[in-house]
Amino acid sequence: MMIVLLEFYPSWLALSREERNNHAASSQKIVQKYNQHVQARFFDAEALPGKEFTDFVVCEVDDLKQYHYIWEEIRDSLVYTQGYMKIKDVIMGMENAFKSYESEVLKMN
Repeated sequence: MMIVLLEFYPSWLALSREERNNHAASSQKIVQKYNQHVQARFFDAEALPGKEFTDFVVCEVDDLKQYHYIWEEIRDSLVYTQGYMKIKDVIMGMENAFKSYESEVLKMN
């Protein structure tokens, strides 16, 4: 599981809503290309107490390489290259990873 913290800049808000929607649709197309291995959910946090970010994406992945490819494509897209947004941080974790370790490595049941 990855939580990707994003910051959208005032230049993004200066765009018309139609332009923002077009850019968002392009980003969604990128994400949809990888939806077999990466499930992404987008959240707006700007009106809430996020200090270092305005939005975040929760990604559940079964292939880390495919997750990486999504962000490579997004970083090549106009939303990123035109300076409308930046990836601020990524929080990574594995659900109950200790159980997998105990089962697979320590052979505990």
